Amino acid sequence: MRPFTLLLVLPLAFHLQAQQPATAVGANASYTNYGDAITPDGAIGMAEFEAAAARKDSLEAKVEGEIIESCTKKGCWMTVKMSDGSPMMVRFRDYGFFVPKQGLEGKEVVMQGRAKKEETSVAMLRHYAEDAGKSKEEIAAITEPEISWKFEADGVLIKE
Repeated sequence: MRPFTLLLVLPLAFHLQAQQPATAVGANASYTNYGDAITPDGAIGMAEFEAAAARKDSLEAKVEGEIIESCTKKGCWMTVKMSDGSPMMVRFRDYGFFVPKQGLEGKEVVMQGRAKKEETSVAMLRHYAEDAGKSKEEIAAITEPEISWKFEADGVLIKE
């Protein structure tokens, strides 16, 4: 009976361990790390990212920016402010980690991964709006797909 219990509990223990954020210190600031361990060194600003990505459909990058909001249900995505104020959707590689569900608005973030220009369907935009706690009227007002930059992060640092 004991080996059977161990087989059930062991995967859960690994999963819970993977969810624990780490604290990192860099560039005279303290950050909480989610996902792969990264540093703020070499991160480019949003305007520099947009200039580098201007003639591309995808780009590997380490980018810093300001968090607009995060998923209020699981913390499985967040949006980061582009230089014109529009949001860039950030998801996390293979749902391997999550960020806090609240309290991130306005915080500085450094994220490392891949950016890609994609079309988001009306159904998915409505799903994201629902996850963000938008009203039924705001959700119903979404009627057109959207082409924008999406970012899949391997690691994220959130400034404390």
